[in-house]
Amino acid sequence: MAQYRKDWLSPDDPPPVAMVPAAGDSPFLLIGDHAGIAVPARLGSLGVSTADMARHIACDIGVRGLGEALARMLGAAFIHQSYSRLVIDCNRDPRSPEAIPAVSDGTLILGNQAIAPDEAAARIAAIHNPYQDAIKQAIAPDKAMGNARVLVSLHSFTPVMQSFERPWEIGVLHGGGDERFAIAMLDVLQARGGIVVGDNEPYRMDGTDHTVPRHAFATAMPYVEIEVRQDLIGDPAGQDHWAGIIAGALTAAFSRI
Repeated sequence: MAQYRKDWLSPDDPPPVAMVPAAGDSPFLLIGDHAGIAVPARLGSLGVSTADMARHIACDIGVRGLGEALARMLGAAFIHQSYSRLVIDCNRDPRSPEAIPAVSDGTLILGNQAIAPDEAAARIAAIHNPYQDAIKQAIAPDKAMGNARVLVSLHSFTPVMQSFERPWEIGVLHGGGDERFAIAMLDVLQARGGIVVGDNEPYRMDGTDHTVPRHAFATAMPYVEIEVRQDLIGDPAGQDHWAGIIAGALTAAFSRI
């Protein structure tokens, strides 16, 4: 059983898990591992400047608004992390050094230097475990009834990385488990035309991913991990536009499995 540390967060800190409840009988469960930007009061600013906290190193820019828009359109639940990935990255194995990064995209995270084991364990127990458990609990009733709920993990990526201008507008990540839905989603988006779609671009689903493999692979749950370029979803208008594209593609892909 996962261990929790509710006492580690102050009464003024947000809860580790935020959720838009389902408004209908949607086959999709939306999640946002990196949607949050909060830092617990006890950690101050983590030694990170305001400018750096506005960068992609702190959260997946635009994902919270995108997920909320998708939840409205689909009547689906959207479970997302409240805290910055710099506090603890919920899409990393909590035992990995990458879960509490000492450096992120060239920025030194002063509050993450030489983290003691009990401090790391407290962050895991207060934030990582409750988030993962919320996803598990949301999936459990469907598994008990044999329903084919689809796990949809939402992420975003920078337009430029290491001087390379990324041409993709949206990427579909897959690799392991039951890939049928992810492949169907890829086919639908590519057939739509008018957008540049990445097949495991700009990232691949590999050993660094934690949430989708943890919940979908062992039980052969249908899934897709979606990456949207951040400049396209940086405001509500862009989030609504891309939510419409993604909602249509998810629905069409679901009809194929």
